[in-house]
Formats: sequence, structure tokens, C-alpha cells
Amino acid sequence: MVLHLVPRWSMWLFWATPGWRKTAGALGASVKQRLMNYPWGSYSPWVCRSYSSASRSPEVMLTYERYPVQRLPFSKVSEEDMATFQRIIPGRVITDPEELEACNVDWLKTVRGCSKVLLKPRTSEEVSSILRHCHERNLAVNPQGGNTGMVGGSVPVFDEVILSTALMNQVISFHNVSGILVCQAGCVLEELSHYVQEHDFIMPLDLGAKGSCHIGGNVATNAGGLRFLRYGSLRGTVLGLEVVLADGTILNCLTSLRKDNTGYDLKQLFIGSEGTLGVITAVSILCPPRPKAVNVAFLGCPGFAEVLQTFTTCKAMLSEVLSAFEFMDAECMQLVRQHLHLASPVQESPFYVLIETSGSSAEHDAEKLGSFLEQVLGSGLVTDGTMATDQKKIQMLWALRERITEALSHDGYVFKYDISLPVERLYDLVTDLRTRLGSSAKHVVGYGHLGDGNLHLNVTAEAFSEALLGILEPYVYTWTAEQRGSVSAEHGVGFKKRHVLGYSKPPVAVQLMQQLKALLDPKGILNPYKTLPAQA
Repeated sequence: MVLHLVPRWSMWLFWATPGWRKTAGALGASVKQRLMNYPWGSYSPWVCRSYSSASRSPEVMLTYERYPVQRLPFSKVSEEDMATFQRIIPGRVITDPEELEACNVDWLKTVRGCSKVLLKPRTSEEVSSILRHCHERNLAVNPQGGNTGMVGGSVPVFDEVILSTALMNQVISFHNVSGILVCQAGCVLEELSHYVQEHDFIMPLDLGAKGSCHIGGNVATNAGGLRFLRYGSLRGTVLGLEVVLADGTILNCLTSLRKDNTGYDLKQLFIGSEGTLGVITAVSILCPPRPKAVNVAFLGCPGFAEVLQTFTTCKAMLSEVLSAFEFMDAECMQLVRQHLHLASPVQESPFYVLIETSGSSAEHDAEKLGSFLEQVLGSGLVTDGTMATDQKKIQMLWALRERITEALSHDGYVFKYDISLPVERLYDLVTDLRTRLGSSAKHVVGYGHLGDGNLHLNVTAEAFSEALLGILEPYVYTWTAEQRGSVSAEHGVGFKKRHVLGYSKPPVAVQLMQQLKALLDPKGILNPYKTLPAQA
């Protein structure tokens, strides 16, 4: 297992003091004069920038032992199958138990399959040959990218053949004028980010798992992430896909055109399909120009009502440069401090907000941000704050938000909910659950993408508990449905949420999805037990 590491960051940050309120129009010079060495506390010398499955996870219960799921009548891998795989991809058929264990367990350590074979193709043609054989033999296949999913969609449930895109990691082309990137599905998001940055562009999505996740997996799950507010979803930025269907047919819709109004937009079928309709092997994606000026402010708010008003003010005053608006509650900060030894750069507050601006003029953006900060500090919406323009300091502030998931994983078993709600009701469920659960949970925390109406609700316990699960579900889903929200905002459905699809989709929609699955994968070999509810 390889971790992507970043050296210790500088401890210097711009710190907002009451004097900050007097600096509108001259924020840069005034704040630089107040540069302080804030007592950030004890930092570890290395910061993990990726999420990976543990290489050894014997403590994780097998999925079929924990959940009520029955193996479908697929064939089992035979010696003849192994010989065929070796002929297709010689030397890249993995049967080593230790390497297989890492691919059988999700990184959250909540589900575990028992696959005995891992295949690592390098080309779409190899994927095609593998799937053609599996289709003929009725062998179930589990497509896998970086294995950073949150809902059990990336690992086998039983003994499915694991088809990894890890070696499909080549950039095919990049156009410096249009900003259109074409690459294989196994390219790691962070490495693509570095690549396009060298050409003065950025990737349209950014995730906490960027150091491990694959672009193909991002597209297959329709990942949202931290830049959604500015650049929208992958349904808009992905221009084309190459997909291998269940029977081995290669569907090449890898267009680089921004406009193509000929017939059905087939790529949309596979974006968010989680590997159940086809295996994405290549992606064409539109990359925006790299901003010339980026600022990040980290603010403390006295209540969620103030968080909402700060967001309203932010949209009004920073609209054209606003690129992210994230929030986290005090318990999130407590866990980040306790488990990762990160300290808050601002005074203790019930809520924290991270705001990012990105534009083409540092002076223009600084002036606008200064006016905004003067407004929210002066009105009492914000009680304390800090800001940064240097990349390392920006990363330091983002770490407080991005590493919450990592901190939660150190707190025990995590019940995770990724839901969309009307923004004015976004935090009500957290408050409600704290009352409902009482001492039966260690922590109930809420954080997420306020600008997108996306709440990450997490409940931690010492260990998995059927009793606690029974209190949480279906209550969380019923509550969400009553607000006309979505039970999955950006993490997908996977294995864990397939039985709750009906809380967000009407029966006719679910039936149509099942018909599409039957049309494209009549034997059901692609990522079985995922995304769609089991049919009687």
C-alpha cells in the first residue's frame, strides 16, 4: 500500500482580529501587518492525502454474514478460467491472498468480499476480452478503481472477479486551447490535477480521496466533491466516454465535442451507474482554466442560522469568484483535533465555515473578500476568522475540512449518510438525531457542502450495532424523504443503499432502471447486488 504524503506545512496563517473589520479595501497590506504565529498545536510531520483500504483487515466481517444477501447463481472461477485470463493478460492475474485482501475490503472497513482473483488489464481491448469470457461463462465481475467508495460499491459481495483499472493510467490527449482532457479510466485524480496544472488548467472536481480515487470511478459514481458549487457535476463536464459492455462490446462515445445533439446522450447512462451497466475505460472531460488568484477564509459562526446568513451574504458579494462554501460543526473539529492532532486556527465556535474564492485578479478578489469579511464580522454573523492566499496555507485550512472523514474512521464504527436537503433544513436532522440517540452513539456530526445542499451526517459507535442501526434506519431515510431530499447526494447507492432507493425515486423510475439493466446486462454479471434493489 502506497500513501501519498505531503510534508509538514508552515504554521503561519493570516489571523482575523477585530482590527480586520477596519481593513476593507486594503485587506492585503493590513492583514499582512498582523501576520501572527498562531498556536496551531502539535502536527504530525506527514499528512495523508489519500484514502486506501488497509492491507490486512481480518477483523472485518464478511458482507454476506453481516447483511441479508444471497449469492446469485453465477459460475465459480475454474482452472480453465484462470488459464484464459492468463492468456488475455499474461502476468497480471493476481491470486496472492494479501493483495486480494486489500481489494476485497472497502477502505471504511465495513464490508468484505471473498474474491480469489484480481485482474489488471491495461487496454480497453483486454477489458473487452475479459468481459466476453465472463459473459459466456456467467462469471460475476466487480469493476474496481481506487476503492475509495463510501457505500460498498467498489468491493465484491461474494466471490466476484475483481476487474481493476489501476494499470489503465495513461493520458491519451490534452488540448491546450479547449482544455479538453482524454485519459484512461485508471488515472488517479490527483495525478491528473498535477498534469493539467502544468498546462494552466485544473480538474473540474476535487475530492478528499484525490490521492487514490480514479477518474473512471469518479464518473461511475458521479462524484460531487469540493468544486461542485463552481463547476457543476460530472454530468456537465464529462464530454464523452468509452465503455465496455457486459458482453465485451466496446462502446466508443469518446467525443471531445462540447456540442453534439445527435440522438440519445448515451454517456449519461453510465455516469452514476456504478459499474452496473458497463465498465468505463476512458473519459473525455472539460477542464476549466487555472485561477490566477485563490483565497481561502476559515470562519467561526455562533449558530447555524448565522451560517445560512453568511452563505446568503457570500453569494451576494462574492458571486463570480466564489468556488466553495463548506461547513462543519464543533464535534467535527473536536474529532479532527483528537485523532489527527490538528488545531483550530480560530477561537472555539459552534460552527465553522470554509470559503474559497478563485479568479483572475488577486487585487480584485482581495478587495471583494475584504468587503465581505468586514460585513459578516461587523454584523456578528462571524465571530472569528483566518485567511490564506499561499498554496501551502490554503492546503492547511482545507485539511481541517477534507480530513474529517479520516478522523471519523479513527473514532470507531461509522454509520455514514450522504443526503441532499433543502438548505434551510440541512442541520435539523443532526440536532434531531442527537436527541433521538442520546448516549447510544459516541458522536453525531454534521458537515458538508452547504452550497450544494449536501449534508454528510455521521454517527460513530465503538462497534457495529444492529440495535443502533435499527434506531437510525429507516428513520434517517424517512426524515429525508419527508423533506423531498435525496438519500444519496454524491456517494452513490452501491451495496449499502440499494434497498432505500425508493425513498428518493418513484416505483416507475426504479422499474425503468431495472429494465435498462436487463437490456444492457441480461445476465446481471456486472457489479451484482449493487445500485438497484433485489428483485423478488
